[in-house]
Amino acid sequence: MKLHVINTGNFKLDGGAMFGVVPKSLWSRTNQPDNNNLCTWAMRSLLIEQGDRLILIDTGIGDKQNEKFFSHFHLHGDDTLKKSINNAGFSIDDITDVLLTHLHFDHCGGAVKWANSERTHLEPYFKNAIYWSNKEHWDWAIEPNPREKASFLKENILPLKESGQLKWIKKENTITNSVFKNIDVFFADGHTESQMIPIINYKSEKIVFMADLLPSIGHIPLPYVMGYDTRPLTTMKEKEFFLKHAFENNYTLFFEHDPLNECCKLKSTEKGIRLDSTHHLKGFL
Repeated sequence: MKLHVINTGNFKLDGGAMFGVVPKSLWSRTNQPDNNNLCTWAMRSLLIEQGDRLILIDTGIGDKQNEKFFSHFHLHGDDTLKKSINNAGFSIDDITDVLLTHLHFDHCGGAVKWANSERTHLEPYFKNAIYWSNKEHWDWAIEPNPREKASFLKENILPLKESGQLKWIKKENTITNSVFKNIDVFFADGHTESQMIPIINYKSEKIVFMADLLPSIGHIPLPYVMGYDTRPLTTMKEKEFFLKHAFENNYTLFFEHDPLNECCKLKSTEKGIRLDSTHHLKGFL
C-alpha cells in the first residue's frame, strides 16, 4: 500500500460557523480570520494505492458550478484535483474507486463534471471508477432537510447513480469493515447522517481520514463543534468516543480541512484528549 496526499485547493468559510458557540477569542488562536471573519480551509483528499486498485477519498469542490456560487467561498491556491493526481504519477482514468465520506459539495463536487462544452449533460469525472456511499446517507442527501439543502447539490449527486457507477458500503456496526482490504469505516451521525470516516491500516500505523468529524486541530476539544452540524450533541459524543479510541490505539489523524496541518497525534491530559504533535503524512510513509 502507498498513500498520496491530494490537495484540491483552498476555500474560505465564516469562522463563527466553523466553531459554533465557541467564542472567537478562543477559536482564533488556531484559525486566524481575515477582516470579514473568514478563515482559510483546505480541501485535502487522499489517494491509496492497494494492489490493482487506486482509491480516492473525497474529491474537493470541483469546478462546474457558476461564478456566483464560487464567489461565496473565495477559492484560492494553485492546487487542483487533476493536477495533484497527475503529480502523484497517475491520470484521472487510473482511479478505480472513489470513497465519498459524505455528499456535501466541498467533499463530492469534483466527482461529477460537465460532459460537453455546452454544459447540457453531466457525467462522473472518473469514468473508470466505482463510487462508494451508503444507502442511509444517500437517502438523506437526495431528500435534504432545510438546514442542509444548500450543501447537497443535485448536480453533484444524481449523475453518480444515473451512470450506474454508484455502490453502497453497508452500515453494520459503528466501526465496520468496508469493501476494501485494510480499510475500516467509522460511521458518524452528528455532522450529517451516516458520514463515513475511513480508518486505513498502513504498515504498523492506523491513519484516519477525519473528514468533518474533526475538520482541524482547532476542533479537538469536545465543545468545539461546527455550527453546520445537524446534531451537535451527537457530534460531541462521537468525538469523545473516537478521540479516546484514537489515543488508546495511537492513531494518526489525517485532516481534510486543516489549512496548515496534514496529520496529528493525540495525548491525554487533565482536560481530556488534546493535541500532542503535528506531522506531514510523508513522515509516516
